[in-house]
Amino acid sequence: MQASRIFIQPPSSVEHVGANQRRSGEYLARIESLLNEAPDLAARFHALSAQGKRIRSSEYHLTNACNIRCDGCWFFAHGHDKETREETDLNSLARFIDGEARDRGINAALVIGGEPTLFPDRLSVIIDRMEHVTISSNGMKKLPVKGFERVAIGITLFGGGAQDDQLRGIRPDGRRISGLFEQALENYHQDPRAGFVYALTLDGIEHIEETVKRIQRNGNLVTFNHYYRSGADVTVDPDATHALLAEALRVKSLYADTVISHPEFITTMLTGKSQCGEFGYWNCPSISVDHPAHKTRLGNGNPVLPRFNTWSADCKTLKFCCTSGHCEGCRDSQAIYSWLLVSGSQFLESHESLLTWIEVAESYWRQFIWSPYHRYNLTENATCR
Repeated sequence: MQASRIFIQPPSSVEHVGANQRRSGEYLARIESLLNEAPDLAARFHALSAQGKRIRSSEYHLTNACNIRCDGCWFFAHGHDKETREETDLNSLARFIDGEARDRGINAALVIGGEPTLFPDRLSVIIDRMEHVTISSNGMKKLPVKGFERVAIGITLFGGGAQDDQLRGIRPDGRRISGLFEQALENYHQDPRAGFVYALTLDGIEHIEETVKRIQRNGNLVTFNHYYRSGADVTVDPDATHALLAEALRVKSLYADTVISHPEFITTMLTGKSQCGEFGYWNCPSISVDHPAHKTRLGNGNPVLPRFNTWSADCKTLKFCCTSGHCEGCRDSQAIYSWLLVSGSQFLESHESLLTWIEVAESYWRQFIWSPYHRYNLTENATCR
């Protein structure tokens, strides 16, 4: 339920599918049995494995600055902008990113802020040194195309309808502005790099279908997220959640090519529960693996994203995790995606359950223009679906 931002941690598919169980003969035998009986699933499973093995990611705060102050943005609500001074020297930034690629084998940069589009020169430094780059943006400032052709862009959207301006249309000095969604649609009209990360609200159910329809007409994709105001009571009326879930699934079925979120993911994100259990710190894989606070968590046997770290804008300070560090009630969309993907060992009851996991994984990769699963890159003869 943590809102305001997209965090994309590409999991390593088969490598993360039950990291501990993977070592056991029982797990390997079960996978082999299921795949031998279903060659169509085997091809898709192995394609996902190959894609995952190509990716090693970490997250980077490019700046502490932003041109708006969303109601619900954890970054400013919890004072992350005041914790460090951002690195402004391009040579120093280049040395840091070079070290990430050379010493830790990172090839996928997940760039957040603040607002990354405010500093395209810094983004260029990262693009020159990382094979895959994804940014989170509020959509107000268009990222140029030239030089940024293969950058995946996740555009924040809260509530839909008039709610988006109510929740996001706030300047740093407190002045109100409007038309944020319209500005983002104009900036990224028919732009294959851009997808909206739509944070659904309990009191914005009536806006969901029309908002998705506008995104479809604009030629973009959408991933569902879940909103709550940072610091608010995370206790939610089950009936209200049920109504929100029902509408989200209905709209998904109507606009399946636009809403790339899988029904299993949508259900897990809105309820916090899946056949893997209940989502929380002790099974969230999106933590900074080198942070000393996670010694016990790393030892509990639940998988994490290998080598994944989140770095502050000073290029020196290691953050707790991919988001606020306040785990209570967190439902960040990409953390939920990662949890489902690393929990593949929980989807081995049948071919149907394995198919669900495969479809969730494929929908995850469809978010990024640099991925072969993105619709921009698919061909009739592609192995990916």
